[in-house]
Amino acid sequence: MRLSELLRMVFVNIFSSKSKCALTSLGIVAGSATIVLVIAVGQGGKMDVAEQFKNLSAGAIEVSAGQSADSIMEGMMQDFGGGAPGGGMPNFGGGQMPSGGGIPSFGGGAPSFGGGNRSDGGGGKGSFEPSRTGGVTLTEDDVEDISAVVPGIESISILASGDAAVEGGDIEEETTYTAVGVAPEYADISNLTVQYGSFFDEDAEEDCSKVCVLGYKTAQSIFGAAYLAAGDYVSIEGKNYEVIGVLSSMGTVSSGISPDEAIYIPYSTAKKYVFGSSIEPKISAVASDVNEVQSVMENIEAVLTQNYPEGKFTVTDAGSEMEAAQKSANTLQTLLIAVASIVFIVGGIGIMNVLFVTVRERTGEIGLLKALGCKKGVILGEFLLEAGAIALFGGAVGVALGYVLIPAVEMTGTRAEPVAIAGILSLVFAVVTGTLFGFYPALKASRLTLIEALGSE
Repeated sequence: MRLSELLRMVFVNIFSSKSKCALTSLGIVAGSATIVLVIAVGQGGKMDVAEQFKNLSAGAIEVSAGQSADSIMEGMMQDFGGGAPGGGMPNFGGGQMPSGGGIPSFGGGAPSFGGGNRSDGGGGKGSFEPSRTGGVTLTEDDVEDISAVVPGIESISILASGDAAVEGGDIEEETTYTAVGVAPEYADISNLTVQYGSFFDEDAEEDCSKVCVLGYKTAQSIFGAAYLAAGDYVSIEGKNYEVIGVLSSMGTVSSGISPDEAIYIPYSTAKKYVFGSSIEPKISAVASDVNEVQSVMENIEAVLTQNYPEGKFTVTDAGSEMEAAQKSANTLQTLLIAVASIVFIVGGIGIMNVLFVTVRERTGEIGLLKALGCKKGVILGEFLLEAGAIALFGGAVGVALGYVLIPAVEMTGTRAEPVAIAGILSLVFAVVTGTLFGFYPALKASRLTLIEALGSE
């Protein structure tokens, strides 16, 4: 039998039972759409990670006072899990453990998680609120010490951020924006570029000047257009500030701050007029050599530990943070693809079951083909082509559906970037799945003897 005749027979059989074929392909449709969406979401996640760090130099380092959540949990586990040498229970109270591993002494009070000592008459309760900063507030002096002592630092700046009430421009009522107090060097560290006006200088920092630089989106939301902001005034926490510059649209996040949506002011001004005693500064630095980042981080922590012997510090670099974020995005995408594969398997099982029923329904046709001299390979090829055609149809519908649903996914706040390779991969998965699960029913049909096939009629 010629291939053209075989293909014609396949399509006649498919179109003679269109509803059954459509229902059979539903699993493949769902699997293909899922693959397209999963890859789009994964690609969006990767692009988010890349954008979050593209404003930071490769050797960017961030320092904050206090321990990370992981470090705090590790310390708590050590407090609760460290038994006494004598084999008894751990000492929670700070009292002396009786020799021989007896019952622990609780005379020193319950453990304190607040970073300080507390006396409540011997048996009072401790504070169970972990201290985030350990009572340490980083200062400009720390920046000077690090800059003077630690080699290999290209630039360094102190910064602090938080919410601030803003009025002015076209906004009719007080609105909350992110205010960021930084030193002038911070613009170079985070690669901030000014589109209109200029960034503030050392004189503004020393004089606690009431000047600010707006992010592009912030300028648009306050004044209607970014170019209208430079030279105008805004009120921040009840005090007037001159807008001396507007940043270029960046669409990125650095140091946990979105430049497009922030208001930058001199650090001294922010400390005096905006944040006051509630300020929680961080230090941002850039290492001269990306290969020496780890050494610079260790030296920075050593200087701060010398300044604050009881303090705890979290020192991170952009490279390790980006690597961790990238790994998380890749892991999520792998898990989602695994889920999509399960959907494909379910669709393949559906094709296999339908083909089993089809073989039983068409035993007469199979017997007729054998009587006309068709070999096993022809019958096997016919049923495999039917399975592949059904799967290809479902895959095509699923791919189209997946791309159509991408805007709906983005409406939920999840970034999804359509990728052409996702559609190709989905079609390949669909055809392979249909062919694999259709092979056994097709093989069974080809192995029917002429007597068995004709005898069923």
